[in-house]
Amino acid sequence: MNLGTALILFAFRTAAIVALFIALNIFPVNSLAKTPKPTEPTQPNFVIIFADDLGYGDIGPFGCKSNRTPNLDRMAREGMKLTSFYAAPVCTPSRAQVLTGCYAKRVSLPGVLGPMSSTGISSKEHTIGELLKQQGYATMVIGKWHVGDHPDFLPTRHGFDHYFGLPYSNDMGPEDGQLGRGNRPPLPLVRDETVIETINPKKQDKLTQRYTEEAVKFIRTHKHDPFFLYLPHTAVHTPIHPGDKFRKENPNPFSAWVTELDWSVGRVLDTLRELKLDKNTLVFFSSDNGPWLPKGTNAGTAFPLRGGKGSTWEGGVREPTLAWWPEKIPAGSACDAVAANFDFLPTCVELAGGSIPTDHKIDGKNISPILFGETKTSPHEAYFYYSGNKLQAIRSGPWKLKFAGLGNGKPNEETIPPQMLFNLDAEIGEQTDVSAKHPEVVERLQKLIAEMDLDLGVTNVGPGIRPAGRIETPTGLWLPGKTPKTAPKQ
Repeated sequence: MNLGTALILFAFRTAAIVALFIALNIFPVNSLAKTPKPTEPTQPNFVIIFADDLGYGDIGPFGCKSNRTPNLDRMAREGMKLTSFYAAPVCTPSRAQVLTGCYAKRVSLPGVLGPMSSTGISSKEHTIGELLKQQGYATMVIGKWHVGDHPDFLPTRHGFDHYFGLPYSNDMGPEDGQLGRGNRPPLPLVRDETVIETINPKKQDKLTQRYTEEAVKFIRTHKHDPFFLYLPHTAVHTPIHPGDKFRKENPNPFSAWVTELDWSVGRVLDTLRELKLDKNTLVFFSSDNGPWLPKGTNAGTAFPLRGGKGSTWEGGVREPTLAWWPEKIPAGSACDAVAANFDFLPTCVELAGGSIPTDHKIDGKNISPILFGETKTSPHEAYFYYSGNKLQAIRSGPWKLKFAGLGNGKPNEETIPPQMLFNLDAEIGEQTDVSAKHPEVVERLQKLIAEMDLDLGVTNVGPGIRPAGRIETPTGLWLPGKTPKTAPKQ
């Protein structure tokens, strides 16, 4: 072969190699493979399941023997029990804390709201739904809202894509579903901002099932997106309405409803497992306040705690709380560090990759180090027990100082001496006053109270309080297919 021929062959071979290289890069080998599945979200999903009036001693993980709660038992075995987790003494304030990350007094929602209320959650507050939505989350509320029932106060105006549920408590309507009793309108079942039907007592029997079906549907719809589901149940607030299946299996209506609530939790967790979302989802289970003890057999128990709903004894505000995130939260663990439901907001937002706005103060802290077993130390120097706008107690570490004379006058608030100190580690039931033995602890707690008096106030309205939302002419959200006119923007 002469030199010219060799050069021509070399040129052809080089061209062929270059062409092959280009083809492989333009048309990769795997280009003929199946279309890849949608990329799974890297951000975690969040679910907050919130019971109503469930007591510390009403579920198996916290010692209950009378109510069947196999799904919550499993959730505890696979996750963490938070044994010093706090809420507010009654419905609206507790929900305001979940949504805003603040003490209810700070956002001017210290008491229970009724139908057609002129006040509600302010549009100036940054809700957990709004902050997660900013991080690309699909957001929904299913169940009892109870921070205002005018459209301006509904979830869809405060960071949530969708809403399905009752805007307030299930006892805030006439029993027969007609106008009359105490001028209360029928109970409205709301989808987004429109009443789709009114709820009579018989329909209440199906509320837990309907909420659960909506929750499962939401999870399935957003299985490829990061999502936040807030599921505040109507159960187990009076009147007691378990579903027919659970009532037939258990002659005790309250116990039957606790078991149906447990079934609902199981359906949510099973759906996450089925869709293989369990290892990318943080689920909290808690309650808004303690059991409504004056309701007798229609109420649960806070045993071994003292007191119940409406009080700032531990039984009124310390809630049976579980956290579940397989392979992230140590299975079968427990932590007694002080935390509260206003910690949900900063914990979820920061885990989602967001940050907390700095234009106004929030009280919550990120408790993920506790959840992941990295620490057992509370991020809170102190927790303040407000009843309405009045401070009734403070806790720091194991020490709780409770006072008389600062109560809201409710009949279930017991008369106590001017001040009592309890060591909750030594005695969870708050029976033995040890203030005389530990004057230095009393003095330290009183200094913390004085500091809080300069912020939210003790018996007064402090400078750290922000106004609630307000409308001049409240209108009821209760006519099917009708939506009241919106008030001017706040």
